[in-house]
Amino acid sequence: MEKVLDVYKRDYNFKYPVVCMDESPRQLIKEKRRPIEARPGRVRRIDYEYERCGTCNIFIASEPLLGKRYVEVTERRTKKDWVIFLKKISDEYYRDAERITLILDNLSTHQSGAFYEVFEPAEAKRIVDRFEFVYTPKHGSWLNMAEIELNVLQGQCLSRRIDKIETVDREIKAWVTNRNKKNAKINWQFKTEDARIKLERLYPSFEV
Repeated sequence: MEKVLDVYKRDYNFKYPVVCMDESPRQLIKEKRRPIEARPGRVRRIDYEYERCGTCNIFIASEPLLGKRYVEVTERRTKKDWVIFLKKISDEYYRDAERITLILDNLSTHQSGAFYEVFEPAEAKRIVDRFEFVYTPKHGSWLNMAEIELNVLQGQCLSRRIDKIETVDREIKAWVTNRNKKNAKINWQFKTEDARIKLERLYPSFEV
């Protein structure tokens, strides 16, 4: 936990960006009955019945100090999908960076060995060497600022039933463009000193 919090204290450096990465599944849901649109004095009404149309996955990479984020919508969230997303972070979004510090959780697919399952050894090592992986603790994924971005995305863009992955992708791209234009940043205030007070129970105790 303290390692993650130390990373968040770093000053902005475009050669060594700090990027938070996360992913989230999304159900594709279709209305079974047409909603009754809102009118004066009545809110929009949606029937409780719906039809499941499969799932998709949302990858997000957020650079808190710059107020930028990048999102990819995929049909699945396999090791290969994750590796391809990270290659895009390395070679497209941050191609001019010397090294990228990546904050991520301990999901089983989030291991450097996954690159060797997708790419030839030389290419896999090239991409892995572009990153410094910093993992949040078990049960501590809330330390990843990308989770906050996903919650904002859910509230501002996906808080309704959507049945097609193409619609999800189109809506998210519009959200990303708008939020990046605003350089919307996260006001992260939780520091190591706060952790040692609020989470004192997690630290060993010593008799003086």
